[in-house]
Amino acid sequence: MSSLLRATLITLALLTGAGCTSKPVLNTQHDLPAGAQVSEEQVKQVIVTALQKREWTVQRLSPQLVQAEITVRNQFYAAIDIRYTRNSYAITYRDSRDLGYKDGKIHRNYNRWVSMLDRDIMAGLRSAGMQ
Repeated sequence: MSSLLRATLITLALLTGAGCTSKPVLNTQHDLPAGAQVSEEQVKQVIVTALQKREWTVQRLSPQLVQAEITVRNQFYAAIDIRYTRNSYAITYRDSRDLGYKDGKIHRNYNRWVSMLDRDIMAGLRSAGMQ
């Protein structure tokens, strides 16, 4: 095999590997400390505020469940469920389009969006009375 062909194949293999952006879907779950002084209503309000800050759209609010979605650049769509109590909350994947979801893996941007949302919820709960 010529060295030029070998170099081309190696470069192609490296570029293919670098282009892989699928990661396991990030689902988060947090138990709040036993001494947390927040009500279920406060947890819901913190979640809704964090969603609005990150430009997610609340689709449905019901006791202990918030469903939300986000569309980025009029193309990439994700939908999540956030189940909550006064003692815990969990963010779980529900649906997506154009994010390459397959076999429990998804584009890394989805995980980044969920991670930033999760961080904002935790910060909101801390300022609402969770020590």
